[in-house]
Amino acid sequence: MAANRRPNPRAASLNIPYDPEFVDLFLAYIASLAVYGLTPRATLEVPGGARRLDRIIELIQSCGYSFHDLSRVELDAAIPPTPRFNMPFELGLAVACDWLRPNRHTWFVMESENRRLLKSLSDLGGTDVLAKDRAR
Repeated sequence: MAANRRPNPRAASLNIPYDPEFVDLFLAYIASLAVYGLTPRATLEVPGGARRLDRIIELIQSCGYSFHDLSRVELDAAIPPTPRFNMPFELGLAVACDWLRPNRHTWFVMESENRRLLKSLSDLGGTDVLAKDRAR
């Protein structure tokens, strides 16, 4: 995307899990954005060809908003137990896009438990995080 091209103010990128366990929340995000007149966008729709990271950055820059659900950042069961950091990394890209090009992108963070993000990603201190406080 050209550096001075404005994002679509009605588009919203979704940085959320794409697995069967998350389908209901995935649909809830899409429906909620649509109710507010926003067009949901996701990396699932971005065709191949370019490097994945380039496609993600371009998607974020093309949207006026991004929504980042970090509730599923957890250790996997495979040895060695390892968290996947793709979603927090994409949040960082959105924060950088907002910082480098002020007033062109607004980002939101959702979490499963209140204050969990402030423990795992303390650099976001001062950020309002929307917590679901899901039961484990």
